[in-house]
Amino acid sequence: MSYHLIKRGIIFSVIKIKNMSRAFVKEDDDEQWLHDVPPTLNALIAYLTKENNGVRVYEQRSVIRPDGLEVHHMSNGLGYAKDKDGKWYVA
Repeated sequence: MSYHLIKRGIIFSVIKIKNMSRAFVKEDDDEQWLHDVPPTLNALIAYLTKENNGVRVYEQRSVIRPDGLEVHHMSNGLGYAKDKDGKWYVA
């Protein structure tokens, strides 16, 4: 007996053999996480557009907070900033 579960591009296959279960995970090769995006605004826009099913995401405004953090407010309603290592995160 086997069954498959697909969630966010990951295929989970569970095979039941002699009362034992084994799970195999296969990730899409093009899967990318936000923190893996290069630290440029163009790379962020390309990533967000891809995650938005190809609908263009653009920067609405950029602000520098009193603590010196630059936050890019995007058309998807979220703000993004880079940490001290240059990794993107949702601010």
